[in-house]
Amino acid sequence: MLITEILARNARMYADEIALIERDPAHGKRTTLTWQAFDRQANQVARALMANGILPGDRVVQLLTNCLEWLPIYFGILRCGAMAVPLNFRFVAATIENCSTLAEAKAFIFGPEFIDRVNEIKPRLDRTVRLYIFVGPDDVRPAYAHGYEKLIREQPFHASEVNLDLSGDAALYFTSGTTGTPKGALLTHRNLEAACIIENHHHRQSHDDNFLCIPPLYHTGAKMHWFGNFIVGAKAVILKGIEPHWILETVSQEQVTVVWLLVPWAMDILFAIESGDLKLRDYKLDQWRLMHIGAQPVPPSLIKEWLKIFPHHQYDTNYGLTEATGPGCIHLGIENIHKVGAIGKPGFDWEFNIVDDQFNPVPAGMPGELIVKGPGVMKCYYRNAQATSQAIRDGWLLTGDIARLDTNGFIWLIDRKKDVIITGGENVYPVEIEDFLQHHPKIQDVAVIGLPSLRLGEIATAIIKIKPGHTLDKEEIIRFCDSLPRYKRPRKIFFDEVPRNPTGKIEKPKLRIKYAGSRESFQIK
Repeated sequence: MLITEILARNARMYADEIALIERDPAHGKRTTLTWQAFDRQANQVARALMANGILPGDRVVQLLTNCLEWLPIYFGILRCGAMAVPLNFRFVAATIENCSTLAEAKAFIFGPEFIDRVNEIKPRLDRTVRLYIFVGPDDVRPAYAHGYEKLIREQPFHASEVNLDLSGDAALYFTSGTTGTPKGALLTHRNLEAACIIENHHHRQSHDDNFLCIPPLYHTGAKMHWFGNFIVGAKAVILKGIEPHWILETVSQEQVTVVWLLVPWAMDILFAIESGDLKLRDYKLDQWRLMHIGAQPVPPSLIKEWLKIFPHHQYDTNYGLTEATGPGCIHLGIENIHKVGAIGKPGFDWEFNIVDDQFNPVPAGMPGELIVKGPGVMKCYYRNAQATSQAIRDGWLLTGDIARLDTNGFIWLIDRKKDVIITGGENVYPVEIEDFLQHHPKIQDVAVIGLPSLRLGEIATAIIKIKPGHTLDKEEIIRFCDSLPRYKRPRKIFFDEVPRNPTGKIEKPKLRIKYAGSRESFQIK
């Protein structure tokens, strides 16, 4: 079933029930949207786009931070037969321009946070963009843009007459760019439908569940996890903020049952509880049944600490890619909490293999590239046949991740293929070192990268963020790393912040640029 039809069904079945709640704790605001209002607003968006010349197949850029309008706009774009193009709100103006140009966007929908960036590139966007829509206060609306509320208010509530097909193109999602220039993954309506089914199968959401959405909605992970609630007409909360007390306050007051966190947010919650800044007795959390994490490798030590504090929680981790329509091609499973550390087994309706550079399967226990096949594999990289041929072979999606299979059939992620460090002829996987260092009680966050070495080719370099209130020096790190094989020990150590993107992934290209050639470090001989 098309996800646009699922929305219409929810509106018929649960018309006056709350579908979405937006909480903006910094401004003390709480706003709700019923399923019927959600459905009607999506119809009005579709009608407004069509009335302004947007045709089936046209691309519509969506550049918004999380807000109550985000999802109705997304569904409205789909309903008029256009393709939604959600962009990362951290993209600089040049990247926004590049993505919009590749998409040949015909319409551009944006919020107040992006006025300066859009103004900077508008003369060049005008080559293809014919309609600008501004979602924000009218007193700051650029003169060239239509006001969102006025534009849709003039449109009828009933659905458009555009016929959609499950095999048709639906959305263009750009990769995060953590390994290079963002590429556009083209997803079909069938991809989106599959994401709903797979997420619900994995986490068993019912109509009574309430999902807390904190990560950015432009990212497939956030939206496709919400899809598990959406397919059964269950409500969700969009929280604008990541402060630990805001998260627990929302879970308590909205009676949230399912929360998807990123590693840094889970760590922040644990630190706040440990320091006494958060007191669990102040919140009603008994109904919170599932905490799951994805988008990056998860330190097993983190989950062990989490389950000490929340022993009744189900836990799951999900592995996915934009090119696989988000999370779910591999997942641990709430029944496999004893295997924390593994990314799991093939998700519902997915299969996998681990292969060498010649595409031959490797023996169990040996590292190789993880490849997956299933209903979420993207159609292609948009207008990039060469990259598509390198990423998809005979229906298999090459993930670019190095993994191994254990004797129980669980997949363990070792590292990104592009991040492997070759030092003195040995392959070193940064994630293994990061996991090791995360066990140090004074380390809050850590990233390991390879830096050039004349003698060894590359050397492992650790960037360490120390927990607040603690001190740490090189001698303590050296002693802690004694149990590692010598070639895996970090040769350089920097004490600094660890940059992460909005989905929690370490921005290693930034670190390589920052520390290339730097001598301001501790070097281990």
